[in-house]
Amino acid sequence: MSAEPETTPVPDSATRPAPAAGVTAPVQATAGPASFAPERQATSRPLMWSLGVLATVAVVSSAFLWQKLSGIQEQLARQSQDTNEQAIEAKTLAKQAQELARDTAAHLALTDNKLNEVALQRSQLEELMQSLSRSRDENLVVDIDSAIRLAQQQAQLTGSVQPLLVALRSAEARLAKLSHPRLAPLQRALTRDIERVKSASVADTPGLLIRLDELARWVDDLPLANAVATPQPKPVTENAVPASSWARAVSASWWEGVLLAVWDDVRSLVRVSRIDRPEAGLLAPEQSYFLRENLKLRLLNARLALLTRHHEAARQDLTQVQLDLERYFDVGSRRGLAAQAAVRQVLADSKQVELPRIDETLAALTTAAAGR
Repeated sequence: MSAEPETTPVPDSATRPAPAAGVTAPVQATAGPASFAPERQATSRPLMWSLGVLATVAVVSSAFLWQKLSGIQEQLARQSQDTNEQAIEAKTLAKQAQELARDTAAHLALTDNKLNEVALQRSQLEELMQSLSRSRDENLVVDIDSAIRLAQQQAQLTGSVQPLLVALRSAEARLAKLSHPRLAPLQRALTRDIERVKSASVADTPGLLIRLDELARWVDDLPLANAVATPQPKPVTENAVPASSWARAVSASWWEGVLLAVWDDVRSLVRVSRIDRPEAGLLAPEQSYFLRENLKLRLLNARLALLTRHHEAARQDLTQVQLDLERYFDVGSRRGLAAQAAVRQVLADSKQVELPRIDETLAALTTAAAGR
């Protein structure tokens, strides 16, 4: 065999054309893969050691953290159990405190009641001691003052001066029996106030109430302006003389009674009367009940107004009652005239008059009680 000539590998750099001038060619590694193997092995060992150390440290740290977390959980469980026990104990103490507060409140209320009773007894005892320590004149002045003030309140409530007048006269009589020089100004003040009360004109409220009650009873019997008058039956006489010749001609016949009855019915069909106000003529017969009830309600309102000392409201209701009487009722009849006169009298007597004041007597009583 003929020996072939050995060919040496020509590197790429020998076969490639040289780069042109001014152009920089990239530098390429000329070493092969076999030259990098020792270097890789040399660098991978420390890396493996580092990774192993890091893994060991991570495992140890995880174990430590797990142990610490377990300890924290146990501590939290113990704290939670302690907290629950403390809460139960606090609830028990709160319940006991509530019961104690309730008992304390009951005892306090009982103590307050006893204290109020003691204070009342003490005030009564002080009043008794003061009444015993007063002299005869002071007791008389205090009694007169209380009696006059009570009579003044009764006069304001009832609208009558009689309670006040009785109290003033009683006080004057008691002072006259005593005849003390120090109480002479009080006696003179009582005399002047008695004259002032006697000369005062005050409405007689009880009398006005009685008149209003009578008016309310009369309402049902008052005749309306458009009421149909009931025919009065004529007295039948046995020997009645016929009024006309025609009647005398048929008086002996059997149908005389029939003709008289027909004539009476024809005469009652037409009624001629004078009504000054048209609304009275337009009033339906079934509405008369409501008209009378409305009149009674107005009288009742006037009565209540007089009892409560509202004289102006009473006068307004009575004025409306008077207008209704003139508008819807027959004021020309006997009952209508009496009702209208009663309403006018009540209107005239229901004027609001202030009760006389007894300031002079009260001032004299204050001066006498002060010992001057």
